[in-house]
Amino acid sequence: MAGAEGSTGRQSELEPVVSLVDVLEEDEELENEACAVLGGSDSEKCSYAQGSVKRQALYACSTCTPEGEEPAGICLACSYECHGSHKLFELYTKRNFRCDCGNSKFKNLECKLFPDKARVNSGNKYNANFFGLYCTCKRPYPDPEDEIPDEMIQCVVCEDWFHGRHLGAIPPESGDFQEMVCQACMKRCSFLWPYAAQWAVTKISAEDDRLVQNVGDQDIIKSENGGHQDSILKEDVPERGKDAIKEVKAEQNNEPCTSSSSESDLQTMFKSQSLTTESQSGCKLTELKAKQFVKKETATYWPLNWRSKLCTCQDCMKMYGDLDVLFLTDEYDTVLAYENKGKIDQATDRRDPLMDTLNSMNRVQQVELICEYNDLKTELKDYLKRFADEGTVVKREDIQQFFEEFQSKKRRRLDGMQYYCS
Repeated sequence: MAGAEGSTGRQSELEPVVSLVDVLEEDEELENEACAVLGGSDSEKCSYAQGSVKRQALYACSTCTPEGEEPAGICLACSYECHGSHKLFELYTKRNFRCDCGNSKFKNLECKLFPDKARVNSGNKYNANFFGLYCTCKRPYPDPEDEIPDEMIQCVVCEDWFHGRHLGAIPPESGDFQEMVCQACMKRCSFLWPYAAQWAVTKISAEDDRLVQNVGDQDIIKSENGGHQDSILKEDVPERGKDAIKEVKAEQNNEPCTSSSSESDLQTMFKSQSLTTESQSGCKLTELKAKQFVKKETATYWPLNWRSKLCTCQDCMKMYGDLDVLFLTDEYDTVLAYENKGKIDQATDRRDPLMDTLNSMNRVQQVELICEYNDLKTELKDYLKRFADEGTVVKREDIQQFFEEFQSKKRRRLDGMQYYCS
């Protein structure tokens, strides 16, 4: 028996101990996260009447629209009222979306909150997320078959979610960047590469050892063997010029010139135009293209307020419109702006029940209630401190016992009071 007790004691020592403070702090953190994501959305009214909402919390219902059916998204209020018992996928937030609940995509369901909807919302955009699949690997999250712990990051352009290891560039620490643009969106929006050279916080992977430095009008490429090679590369270098560069590189490495990774590295480093080319008046992008930058098959990570650096000249705004990324110039489009709005709205709406009660009382009642509250807080703190000092767990019956004793003391105090009539 003694051996068994000793074994049990050692096992309990190895088990992690979680204090009440830890639980409360974790609960508060989760509550704040929920307020940030959901606080900007109405939990009681269907958002359909607002049209295409700039940003809102969305859900997809696999019960009503399973894989193989048309994708559809529902607002926060409809997720509660119309799909409360269904299997839902949380889509976090998406931009410019109008609630689909009850429209033609739902065969046997009518929206309880706003039944008079159009058959389809032609302005909505959908992807694999609406069937619970994410990233380039098109896997669910959480993935029961994936044993690798990996953070999921949302692209600010396509709004899909990606595993950090599938982005082509090691994600910085979560606090070191604010937004991410995935590989596919960087390829489609190649105008971002000159900006990335100046402001992105993308980490270069350990195996990518080539670093570009500017020395006068020449670009020095640090090779893997530690040596240096001079190279003058421009976007408009003719093909025969590029071939000559490759041949020189091959001779220096004593290797045959092949279509290898070193070739692609050289092809991705360029200047957009000769520095003597006259740039367009007031266009930041044209000025940045005249500088050295690297174009790679990777995602990029961006700091706070990086969007304010984007050029807003007439030509660039037209380009954003053609690429359907005008939202990048809207400071209120960011998830951070949405979350901050949610926190502010929640703080405004959140009412303190104690203060509400106090405001409904007269002065004498207010003083009595405050005294009672302070007594309760002090005695409960002292009572719980005993458990903390002894390292024992607080059980339900302990809390019940405390309140029974507290009520008993209160009754004795009231019974012992003397009343006088004049």
